[in-house]
Amino acid sequence: MDSYFFLGAQLPHLNYEQGMPMSSADFIALVQNKMSSKDSSIFKYCTLNPCSVPDSDSGKTAKKIKSDFIKRWNEWEESLRLNLASGRAKKLKRQDAAALPSGTNEDAAVVAKHALSLESPLEAEMFLDKARWNAIDNLKGMSIFSESAMYAYFLKLLLMERRACFNTEEGFAEYKRLYAAILADAGTGEAK
Repeated sequence: MDSYFFLGAQLPHLNYEQGMPMSSADFIALVQNKMSSKDSSIFKYCTLNPCSVPDSDSGKTAKKIKSDFIKRWNEWEESLRLNLASGRAKKLKRQDAAALPSGTNEDAAVVAKHALSLESPLEAEMFLDKARWNAIDNLKGMSIFSESAMYAYFLKLLLMERRACFNTEEGFAEYKRLYAAILADAGTGEAK
């Protein structure tokens, strides 16, 4: 475990409700030459979607990841996604809902259940991202100068970039368009 005291000390504090002090790409450019090549190679596994990591066969990928923090993060996020998929299937009364696997992380299961109870899709997405932020903090631990702290910082920047993409007006307009199309299809009995 390397100590990145000087690197960690120069990074601006991240607050979920505030704007980004830098992009994730700028962060990678900043840390690339300041971290060991072994530690900086782990950034390719730092993602908000654990299914998108290189060689996403989970058994092969888990062996390649040399960071306990990233392994725990990927397990938490995968558990969240499985619980969301299972909960959505049950909500839609799909026949295969009982056969869908659920994630094993209890915290992720509680987060998924609460998110599924929210009426507003935007509110649910914001709740999920705030829960992800908190999970990153909990999984990272106390050290702000470790490689895990650098990975956590990067993941938080990714969450901030994701949140910056949310546009309430466009999202609501799309929601109304889709809802009208569903009502039209229901009235005619046709599926598109």
